[in-house]
Amino acid sequence: MRPGPLYLLLSVLACMPIAHAEELQSPAAVPPVDTAGQIIALQQQLAESERQRNALQTVASGEHQNAQIARLRQDNQRLRLQLKQAQASQAQGLLSEQQLWFAIGGGTTLCAFIVGRLSAGRNRRRSEWI
Repeated sequence: MRPGPLYLLLSVLACMPIAHAEELQSPAAVPPVDTAGQIIALQQQLAESERQRNALQTVASGEHQNAQIARLRQDNQRLRLQLKQAQASQAQGLLSEQQLWFAIGGGTTLCAFIVGRLSAGRNRRRSEWI
């Protein structure tokens, strides 16, 4: 190949990226007017999306609260049933705690009296009160 057309080919190939770069810059200058409209539209969509998200979040928190209230009602009902069962089992006892201690004290007194009478034996005096 002769050097003349080779230089021409190399110079054309070297200028092609510059031509491409210039073509890309010229269409980018026109859209700024259009991008302002897009920005406004996107801001409106963002505001609408946030409003919908807040509404869904409110509904979800309401559902969560309803579920929590239902769970607490079930727990309350279960605890009331356990309380009734505990009160019923306590009433079935023969003696209350106060009555039990009174009976223990009376039994101890009676045992002490009997042991005291038996331990005196035959050494009785006339000054005894029983």
